[in-house]
Amino acid sequence: MLQCGALLYQNALRQYIYRENRVSETLSKNMKLLAQTTLNGFGGIGEGMALQVTSKGQRVMWVAHEGPPKNFTGVDVSDPRNPKVICQTELKHQNMRSNSLEVTGDILAVAYQVYEKGIDPAGIELFDVSDPENPKSIGFHSTAGPHSRGVHCLWFVDGEYVHCASGAPDFEPKHPRDDQIYQIIDVRNPSKMEEVGRWWYPGTRVGDNEPGPPRINPEPMENLRGGDAYRLHNANIYPSHPDRAYLGYIDGGAIILDISDKSKPVEISRWSPHNPYPGFTHTVMPLFDRGLLVVSDECIKDDAEDWPKLTWVLDARNEQNLVPISTLPLPPVEEYGHKGGRFGSHNLHENRPGPSFFSEEIIVGAFFNAGIRVYNLKNPYQPELIAYFVPPGPENSRVPAIQMNDVYVDENGIVYAGDRWAGGLYVMEMDI
Repeated sequence: MLQCGALLYQNALRQYIYRENRVSETLSKNMKLLAQTTLNGFGGIGEGMALQVTSKGQRVMWVAHEGPPKNFTGVDVSDPRNPKVICQTELKHQNMRSNSLEVTGDILAVAYQVYEKGIDPAGIELFDVSDPENPKSIGFHSTAGPHSRGVHCLWFVDGEYVHCASGAPDFEPKHPRDDQIYQIIDVRNPSKMEEVGRWWYPGTRVGDNEPGPPRINPEPMENLRGGDAYRLHNANIYPSHPDRAYLGYIDGGAIILDISDKSKPVEISRWSPHNPYPGFTHTVMPLFDRGLLVVSDECIKDDAEDWPKLTWVLDARNEQNLVPISTLPLPPVEEYGHKGGRFGSHNLHENRPGPSFFSEEIIVGAFFNAGIRVYNLKNPYQPELIAYFVPPGPENSRVPAIQMNDVYVDENGIVYAGDRWAGGLYVMEMDI
């Protein structure tokens, strides 16, 4: 009881300090806020944002939540200046989260990750959202198992396959944090989804002949969510190039796979700046027409403890020889490093198909306490910051500054972004 009381006191004190020190100013350039909603008080958004345009023309932004109790939320953004929550669902239990989601047509795919290995349910659930106010479950694929925490992130853009970072019932990692591998799930029959292919970093599975990769920044073994890991974070696969998968493999860096045979993915190349830079490659986004890759490393620690976390530009004209040529400029660490929360790169708007902004020159990213930042990559050797929006720290947040966690840009150039802890959904427009 004393320990519990002390913890409650510490949390209350922390919240008081954050309220007193909350960053209150707005910083912006060539961007303005149209609207904000805290999603009925459940404003912690994960890494899932996807826009649906219904057969009636209704526009619904679906967002995943950073943690319980909510599963996912649907927001009518037909009028981007007046977003309205029209649907908000509950998780099956409190030891899980729906960190990631994607929508294609009227089918919503949701990833379920649990906080401890072995907990069931964990995996992928499909919903019919043709009536957005009343989502209907149409299928569930389990990835639960003794060494699995379920699905962290998924990619679903063609209506046929889900590409995901997940554990599996039959996958045992050599190191407990190497538990998310690349899996390809056939979802054409939602009632009987099936895994059709998988790939993992060589040497990370029990039974692999290769030695395990060296730990870059070793952390205590009991910390399952530690940054010291060779596990998949993001997999990007585009219908225009269906034979290629672009993987952000945390300490393993950026990896390109040949998936022309989905049952047997084959590594083409990999690139990693880790070491000397701290690890955690998040997203690998190809700019096909220009032979470039944009690669983000995720900041995972507060107060710039793991700085610098950068977004890299790679020359990928020879996909077997990836060469770094620049990084997207960040604001000074002296100014942002100790504003509160995380400081560094994270999610990118990924040029996904659908009602989505597409550009091979304009890059939009979420940079935690540095807000949403927009870059011109016309000269890939000298990326230029052309717009940004950094709102005040939201009320009731765990940290005093904004923590922009994800970003989605629609086909009209309207920017949707989510705060990690409390701020909810921000709607902005660019003047670029």
